[in-house]
Amino acid sequence: MSVPRVSRLLLASTALAGFMMPTTLSAQAFGLNEIGSCAIARGFATTATPCKDASTIFWNPAGATRIDGWNVSLGVASIALSADFHQDTTGRKFSANPPTRFVPHGFLNYHKAGSQLAYGIGFYVPYGLTSQWPNDFPGRFEATKASLATFYIQPNIAFQIDSNWSVGGGPIYGHSSVELIQALDLSAQKTPVGPTFGQLGVPQFTQFGTARLKGDASAWGAQIGVWGRINDHWNVGLRLLSQLSFKYDNADATFTQVPTNLLLGADLPGTTLKQGTPFDAILAPQFTTGGALVSQKVSTKIDHPAQAQVGASYSGWKNWLLEADYAWVNWKSFDKLPVTFAGPAPSDTLIENYNNTSSIRLGAEYTIPTDGWKLRAGFVGASSAAPAETVTPLLPEQDRYYWNFGIGVPLGKGFTADGTYAHVFTNGARGRIIERTSPTQPADLNSGVFNIAANIFAITLRATF
Repeated sequence: MSVPRVSRLLLASTALAGFMMPTTLSAQAFGLNEIGSCAIARGFATTATPCKDASTIFWNPAGATRIDGWNVSLGVASIALSADFHQDTTGRKFSANPPTRFVPHGFLNYHKAGSQLAYGIGFYVPYGLTSQWPNDFPGRFEATKASLATFYIQPNIAFQIDSNWSVGGGPIYGHSSVELIQALDLSAQKTPVGPTFGQLGVPQFTQFGTARLKGDASAWGAQIGVWGRINDHWNVGLRLLSQLSFKYDNADATFTQVPTNLLLGADLPGTTLKQGTPFDAILAPQFTTGGALVSQKVSTKIDHPAQAQVGASYSGWKNWLLEADYAWVNWKSFDKLPVTFAGPAPSDTLIENYNNTSSIRLGAEYTIPTDGWKLRAGFVGASSAAPAETVTPLLPEQDRYYWNFGIGVPLGKGFTADGTYAHVFTNGARGRIIERTSPTQPADLNSGVFNIAANIFAITLRATF
């Protein structure tokens, strides 16, 4: 029995574990922006006037010279997702059941008043989430569970050129872990004499096994930023985050047989297999030594793409700060995914053909003069990275919109708590539950509609001393 379709699913899974539907919510494709409650509340519009905390190390490394003394910023964002797929042929709606994910962030910055230099370090999670589908979902052969967790550690140095301009940046160490559990479809597998089991009458989406893949990788990159004051009311800012390429060179693939309880309906010509032979007995050797579905190593590479963000802020209205940013992500790097198996499963390449994306980020902050409380709001519109023919359970990308709200509360000398709520809306997108097999497959082969939404809560505690 050959396993071309199994290998294709496995390579997709290893490369894309965790990049499934819920990860599309927080940024284009599998990105996350939930880094600092103040920044989230302002719709991520923080490049020109970063929040007055050490999270500026991510949002604009040059802004670190604007914070005097030691500044510590620690927090977490919870992301609760709802998602479903409405299938055309059956009219059924399948709801995903992903767990709520908690995404941490932590930053430390030091700047001596009057000094031109600031030093700091940041820990943040720019990519990841977990997706999970029910066992009866027809797209479970792409994945029933997928998880990606990537964190970056960024040392930072900022230099104040003069009273109006600063630059900053530093190297980035990134670490990424992936895990996937997926069902294996018997109908697509070939029999010992050539025809597929589907041609012998086995229905499509008949599960005969489960695959579990797990691996991790590290990569290096860098980020730089520029901050400037045009006059007393206008600031500008720019940040550039490099691409990080993660090579999962030693991922583990393990397989478990699942009983089908099917019997061969007739003698199979050219073999000794007779009518009434259990399919499970025919398949069992594939899960033992010498079979294709034994534990083996697999490798692939996934690029976490480069980002650019530029913004301008205005503070000419008393107690108000307004900012508008434009963000761009180089998703064209997510084009093809070559994967190599060290075991008997053949290698293959997945076709994604992603497009570069843009988003508009608008934020406002009002400071209550009597007690220093800050009221924040933001709006974000983000375009989809995936072309229509690549909207799948692995990554059903679609345009999305955010409404964000937050508050900053002084807790005493040098201490502040920031809280945020954000809701993510989408209009739905037509997609498919089976991956593309050639670049020429059109979008009219899509077989249903994906709908996704998210509720995000975040809290950050800040201390300055």
